[in-house]
Amino acid sequence: MEDAHGPYSAVALDRDGRPVDSVTSGFGHLLGTGLLNREESALLAARLTSPGLDSGHGLRTLSSESSGFNPYGYHTGSVWPHDTAIAVHGLVRAGFPQAAAPLAAGLLTASAAFDARLPELFAGHGSPAGARPAPYPASCRPQAWSAAASVLVLRSALGLDADVPSGTVTVGPAFAHEYGPLTVTGLQVAGHPLKVTVAADGTTSTVTPEGLTVVRE
Repeated sequence: MEDAHGPYSAVALDRDGRPVDSVTSGFGHLLGTGLLNREESALLAARLTSPGLDSGHGLRTLSSESSGFNPYGYHTGSVWPHDTAIAVHGLVRAGFPQAAAPLAAGLLTASAAFDARLPELFAGHGSPAGARPAPYPASCRPQAWSAAASVLVLRSALGLDADVPSGTVTVGPAFAHEYGPLTVTGLQVAGHPLKVTVAADGTTSTVTPEGLTVVRE
């Protein structure tokens, strides 16, 4: 597909097999899967961080520039925290941490507005810096996948991955230095505690369970 902002992936096919031209947060689910080449990933990274999709508090499910946009629409303009978290993780895996960082920061701003309990979704209004996102009236809070979104964003920021069968833990902070100094405790790998510290200059240190090797990227 292509519009005034350039080419992008079709989000779906309609019943007649024609590409659907809507611009949605679903693009983020493609990143880091290996389905896209570097150029295609770069195009989607730029699209995800454009004003049409990035509300400042997370990704809108439908771009504000798309026909049918409604900031209170369940799938047509609201913000789903888990959806943004998936995009953040995909951007980091695809090699675009600089695009992931502002999306993660937007979720942190939203979280503060909801007493650190991200709801299922909230309204996708565009907001000036520091403004509170508008609640979605029927949104569940707490909600499991929204709670898990925070964990995925933290894992993405730390570049953290565990391969227990091979006995390795990978740590490669993508944008955690923006929150440094940062110490993360309470992580469990194979039933054992893992502690990760990121200094203000971006250097990392870990306290790792016996038998696991840390790989730093």
